[in-house]
Amino acid sequence: MTELAREIKEAILKTIPNATVLVTDPDGQHFEAIVISDIFVGMPLMKQHQLVMNSLKEQFKERVHALALKTTTPEKWNQLNKEK
Repeated sequence: MTELAREIKEAILKTIPNATVLVTDPDGQHFEAIVISDIFVGMPLMKQHQLVMNSLKEQFKERVHALALKTTTPEKWNQLNKEK
């Protein structure tokens, strides 16, 4: 994991402390994050993404230019992984 990917993960965890956060950096400029948390239960997808993206305002000012984001609850994550 690159230093910036680690910073992204830490920033998300400051906002959503009990989340599982997976961050990848496939090419050094575009990041992918999966955030799994009970906090998302009953929360619309747009609100989930806003919560995560607000935690990354500092990183987006100068260093992060693109982030593919997926948010889900632990229950949905487990269902998706059972189907594979």
